[in-house]
Amino acid sequence: MVLQSVINAVFQVILFSVIPFIWWFFSAKKEQSFFAWLGLQKPVIENKGNYFVWFLIIIVVLFVSAFTITYFYIDRSTLASNLFTGLGFSALIPALFHAIIQTGLSEELFFRGFLLKRFMHKFGFQMGNIMQSLLFGILHGWMFISYIPFGVVVLVVLVTGFAGYLMGWINEQKSNGSIITSWSIHGIANLLASFVAMFNLL
Repeated sequence: MVLQSVINAVFQVILFSVIPFIWWFFSAKKEQSFFAWLGLQKPVIENKGNYFVWFLIIIVVLFVSAFTITYFYIDRSTLASNLFTGLGFSALIPALFHAIIQTGLSEELFFRGFLLKRFMHKFGFQMGNIMQSLLFGILHGWMFISYIPFGVVVLVVLVTGFAGYLMGWINEQKSNGSIITSWSIHGIANLLASFVAMFNLL
């Protein structure tokens, strides 16, 4: 299970990086390194107290909203974290790779690193952030479209889209464009969801 989780994580990061890498190679290779172009660099934080308050608020908003939707509307067997159901600490390493690398890193590279920064350049921060967050929400809604009623799909799109907006906002407004912040938030929120499954807390 550990080896498979590593393979899956690496494969998904590569998959989500192909289009950004090609775009960078032909448009920005001479100006910036690939990682700097995506914002995969150390955050520059001016007000650490304010930053950490927002960091914690966003994690709570993400986890509580996801927990509520899952509890009331979604069959747990359709969730990615279902892989770890009831496995306890034996699933810790696979859950870490799944939450932090496979989903957290890959999605942040593509949505907040690639899409948001390209949309911002073209349309400005506010519109760019709305656009990337809407696509982020639609991706998550689309994953459930065969399993849940359409009204709940719309709710998933709105909730995950709002989460994407908040993560884009904290990156660009509080972290000097670094996606390390949203990657951390995303990874922690996913890991909490995995812990819920691992220990049958829902």
